[in-house]
Amino acid sequence: MSNITASPRQSTGEFVALMAFLMSLVALAIDAILPAFHAVGSSFDVVDENELQLLVGVLFLGLGIGQLVYGPVSDSIGRKSATYIGLGIFIVGSLISAFATSYEMVLFGRFVQGLGVAGPRTLTIAFVRDRYSGREMARIMSFVISVFILVPALAPTIGAGLLMFSTWESIFYCYAIMTIIVGTWLTFRQPETLHKEYRLRLDITPIILGMKEALSNRISAGYMVVGGLAFACLVSYLNVAKLLYLDIYQIDEMFPVYFAILALSVGASSIVNGRVVVKYGMRFMMKLSLKSLLTISGLFLALLVFNDGYAPFPVFMVVMIMIFFFMGLLFGNSNAMAMEPMGHIAGIASSIIGAGTTFVSMSLGTLIGQFYNHTLVPMIAGFTLLSMIGLMLMYWIEQARDSETE
Repeated sequence: MSNITASPRQSTGEFVALMAFLMSLVALAIDAILPAFHAVGSSFDVVDENELQLLVGVLFLGLGIGQLVYGPVSDSIGRKSATYIGLGIFIVGSLISAFATSYEMVLFGRFVQGLGVAGPRTLTIAFVRDRYSGREMARIMSFVISVFILVPALAPTIGAGLLMFSTWESIFYCYAIMTIIVGTWLTFRQPETLHKEYRLRLDITPIILGMKEALSNRISAGYMVVGGLAFACLVSYLNVAKLLYLDIYQIDEMFPVYFAILALSVGASSIVNGRVVVKYGMRFMMKLSLKSLLTISGLFLALLVFNDGYAPFPVFMVVMIMIFFFMGLLFGNSNAMAMEPMGHIAGIASSIIGAGTTFVSMSLGTLIGQFYNHTLVPMIAGFTLLSMIGLMLMYWIEQARDSETE
């Protein structure tokens, strides 16, 4: 199960916190810039609201590509060294965007940020998989996500606060500073989790074989897609969140507060999952979540269709809190279930699964975002369709598993 001995200086709580903050760089990169959409657009005369969604989309593109690299590299040089490479690239991308002279250069910097932040995003899972497996891994990942979710809850507030006293470029300086802080913590407090005797020679052959094994395993590949569908719901929301609150509900200054409420709903679900998943199992929790998502989003879609795509703001918030709660139950469990058969190639598998999840979520989430028409219908219809596909896919995966055990 584990190939390392935990450092006596590091408690489980500190390990969870560090992994959460490494993973949270992704959330910080995505969410802190949301309040600055219009400020960035004004600086470069970008008037198409849907074009501003690219500030999120190109980062996910870089994130997906980057995740293919870090796992195999970390299997060869160790988790910490590979993480340092990602953190360095993320800082470079932040500075490119901060000093950009055109919108295209900002987007290029965001792409480089995605390439860099893919390192800590991918290797967080590998760090955890090195030490835990099965339901215990799901429990630890749920705790990691519950701490991690504090960052997306606070990130828009951080971005809005910086905009009150400075320009949008200061958000990118903040990215660089936070990365240096987390990197310093990693250096002095986190032991290497992959000892030299377990490392693989960096060779294209085992990488290709590892990719083939991860993608041909119905459980790993299937739950990778299910996780991607769940994250696609989140990506579609992130793409339109600022526009949605401002256009439909005329909410601007309070946007970070309402954004945080939904993020905390995901955090609450992760805490609940961490407490009950060992008792009920990951499959039960995922089926419960997908069925609940399908029911809630489907009923809300019906309400919207008969009300010209509009719902009173209190109704919208209550429904979204429920949706985000069940969405949160899927995140840690889908990752853990996809990684479960891949412990012997955790680095390569975490890269493939992470990249696949990101490409699915980026493609579908961005597509749904482009249908934004100043109503709630496209987003909620997307939630309904994605949860339906996810539930059908999970039943297909589990039928195959049952037939293999008979």
